[in-house]
Amino acid sequence: MKEIICAGFAGQGVLTIGMLLVHAGIKQNKQVLFYPSYGSEVRGGTASCVVKISDKQIASPVCKKADIVIGMNVPAVDKFEPFLKLGGVLFVNSSLIPDDRVYRDDIKVIKVPVTDIAAEAENPRGANIVMLGVLAGKTDLFKPESLKAMIHPFFKDAGKEEHVAKNVACFERGVQEYQHRRN
Repeated sequence: MKEIICAGFAGQGVLTIGMLLVHAGIKQNKQVLFYPSYGSEVRGGTASCVVKISDKQIASPVCKKADIVIGMNVPAVDKFEPFLKLGGVLFVNSSLIPDDRVYRDDIKVIKVPVTDIAAEAENPRGANIVMLGVLAGKTDLFKPESLKAMIHPFFKDAGKEEHVAKNVACFERGVQEYQHRRN
């Protein structure tokens, strides 16, 4: 089982990342769990979600130690970095998190300026989709093509079909950014 926490400001699309991962898991006949936490916040408040993906039945929504944490801002990283397992992976939006921040030395930290990349792609609200592309490039959860294939139906069903092309471009930039940084 893989346990993932996505967190950031409300409006950064962290719940969208989680829902896209869940849809991809369902498409591949996995057991999935999506547990959002956003209370009554409006844009700018805090939002997070837990996503669990497994080949077997998932017994509990509780996530005591995550394999992956996606932190889109400083408060998200501060709150959820301690939840990572030893050797876990922390994906950091380095556009909003200072370079001098110190991280645990028993985890892998992937820093990518996803907000800046989304702005360059002329989709300032697409930082979450850039991060999803980075996640697809770095992990073996899903092949990048599988996650990319979820973008069109997800946004079409949400009544946001006009955003599909820009979100696909952001996803591709995220995959490319990880591949670029890996070399």
